[in-house]
Amino acid sequence: MKRVGSFVGDWWRLVIPYFKSEEWPYAIPLLIGAIALTFGTVGLEVLFNDWNRRFYDALQNKNEAVFWREIIYFCGIAALFILAYVLRATVSPYLRLRWRRWLTRRYLAHWLDGRGYYRIELQRTVDNADQRIAEDLRFLGEYTMQLFLGLLGAVATLVSFLFILWTLSGPLSLASIGLDVNVPGYMAWVCLIYAAVGTLLANLVGRRLIPLNFQKQRFEANFRFSLVRVRENAEGIALYRGEQDEAEALNARFADVFANGWHVLFTQAQLVFYQYSYSQIAIVFPFVVTAPRFFAGAITLGVMTQTASAFGQVQNALSFFIDNYTTLAELRAVMDRLLGLQAATDHKQESAIETVPEAGNADVKVDGLTLALPTGQTLLENMNLVLPHGRSTLISGASGSGKSTLFRALAGIWPFGRGHVRVPAGARVLFLPQRPYIPIGTLRNAVAYPDEHSTASDAEVAAALETAQLGHLVGRLGEDAHWTNILSGGEQQRLAIARALIFKPDWLFMDEATASLDEPAEAAIYAALRERLPATTLVSIGHRPSLRQWHDRRLDLQRAPGEVGRLVEVPA
Repeated sequence: MKRVGSFVGDWWRLVIPYFKSEEWPYAIPLLIGAIALTFGTVGLEVLFNDWNRRFYDALQNKNEAVFWREIIYFCGIAALFILAYVLRATVSPYLRLRWRRWLTRRYLAHWLDGRGYYRIELQRTVDNADQRIAEDLRFLGEYTMQLFLGLLGAVATLVSFLFILWTLSGPLSLASIGLDVNVPGYMAWVCLIYAAVGTLLANLVGRRLIPLNFQKQRFEANFRFSLVRVRENAEGIALYRGEQDEAEALNARFADVFANGWHVLFTQAQLVFYQYSYSQIAIVFPFVVTAPRFFAGAITLGVMTQTASAFGQVQNALSFFIDNYTTLAELRAVMDRLLGLQAATDHKQESAIETVPEAGNADVKVDGLTLALPTGQTLLENMNLVLPHGRSTLISGASGSGKSTLFRALAGIWPFGRGHVRVPAGARVLFLPQRPYIPIGTLRNAVAYPDEHSTASDAEVAAALETAQLGHLVGRLGEDAHWTNILSGGEQQRLAIARALIFKPDWLFMDEATASLDEPAEAAIYAALRERLPATTLVSIGHRPSLRQWHDRRLDLQRAPGEVGRLVEVPA
């Protein structure tokens, strides 16, 4: 019962927000419609059950007039069945589709809010967030509607047909075993006991599917992610001749999928063996039990078939959890994965490094900055720094000293540390990493990213590309493509420079943003930035001595292995 309570509580937390949201004018009527169609179908089953008795009695009595009348009646019931199932095939899927859209928007918003996606990846609090959003949200609506409507239908069927079964089965005398007792509605009691024992045994067989299905989703997502990495890094793998290593890694990922799949398959086979054995016995069981009364002449063939039909309906209703155990196990796994993602996005660690806009302040100032790695190792401690407006600064240092971590802290995205980064209020700030992000879309939008409201004309975009030595791409501004796979590393960095020329920031922070360029190309880029963005203050992170000529000030980040680093000003 405790597990059942936990399941229902978790399910309620995931499901009920949609029906309380702004979508309720659509969600609630659609849900009511789906429920009404479910109850309507049960009502048709009751009519069909009663028709069953009359039809077979007509056959037994060889009453041709009644036979043809019942055939016409059956056609009417069949037409209503067809209409009901067509509507069920429309209403419920449409509700699931709208529900999935709402869930996707909500989870995407939480995932992206406050750079939660970045912190989740840094902290590894959950695996494969993309899979949980893309697939688990779909499964939540699909399994929920299937089970919820199925359960309502089972309850309605149980109430309707249990009464019919109680009425038709009559009393059972236990005189044959020496007891002067009559059991009223004995078929109802037999059916209840049969289904209760079956449900208990199904739980014992199938409960292992819950953790197996959880692992199944994780292993499938890991394998798919590895395939995507091969696609995204095709050139690097080809240059390294890394096909064999990638094949071994992919096969190892799939080995997890296969091993877990075998465990799922074996467990499901056991459950299916039990389910079908249970259902096959249920076909003949009511005939065996009612046969003595039929052959004794106490009931007609129609009553016998109606009783068997009612028994089957009640048995199916009571066997709801047996028949849907696999789906319940999959829903439990889906819920666990979504709750894990929800917890990670709702309770993501906020950075103690606070970015503070200050009016009347022209400089970027860093107060009491302490930086640490996710492991807890301290890189910098209680550092104070002033980056003067109008004075370009170069930050250098050995690899691994923490330069890129400082870059992320200045950008306000590094969650491990404390301190304050004070920036001029209203200043336009742009950060260019070593590996720029280029969205899939038109080249025009790729250059304007992330300023979605950019008013730059095609002529301005073309001029920025020319200045960034990408003039050969000017004629492709409207082309929609995956530009990361088309452009070389140097071209991608020059495209980021074109962005800066379009964005016209007050402060431009560059972390090895020209490392893929040769020195003449790098010099031309910095000369263009100086010329085209005279009001922009540059802050660069880089190793090359050739960068020094483009900066007024140089800071060296010095840190020995295992020690806390420090920034030292050296001659530019």
